[in-house]
Amino acid sequence: MYLNKATIIGNLTRDPELKALPSGQNVVNFSVATNRVWKDKEGAKQEQAEFHNVVAFGKQAETIAQYMKKGSQILVEGRLQTRSWEADGVKKYATEIILEQFQFGAKGEKKEEINNATANPEDTASPTAFDDDVDPSSIPF
Repeated sequence: MYLNKATIIGNLTRDPELKALPSGQNVVNFSVATNRVWKDKEGAKQEQAEFHNVVAFGKQAETIAQYMKKGSQILVEGRLQTRSWEADGVKKYATEIILEQFQFGAKGEKKEEINNATANPEDTASPTAFDDDVDPSSIPF
């Protein structure tokens, strides 16, 4: 049995870019920043940022493009996929997370209807709103 699964919680580093494929299906590309904080041997706080490229299709792409912007928090679940292309005779590679599910993150002090909405690949309707904020420390992964 094999498993290809990625789960991240972070903030968008730029506004999502919504485009349409030649087939007419919508696709959105965006980048999510995550960070790791630890203390070194001397007890000094260290921090390292990672940047993840994410691709979403269909209704999820439309929803993300409509409600998310640079700085918005998001939980992304998906699979890793590496694609390659040739530019100026040099082969280039990019590893992306192909979004399968997502959840909007906290939106500061405001509680808006879209806050903490979940969208699944099977859903074709708008996201469902939740009354409670999600505490990232309560997520079991």
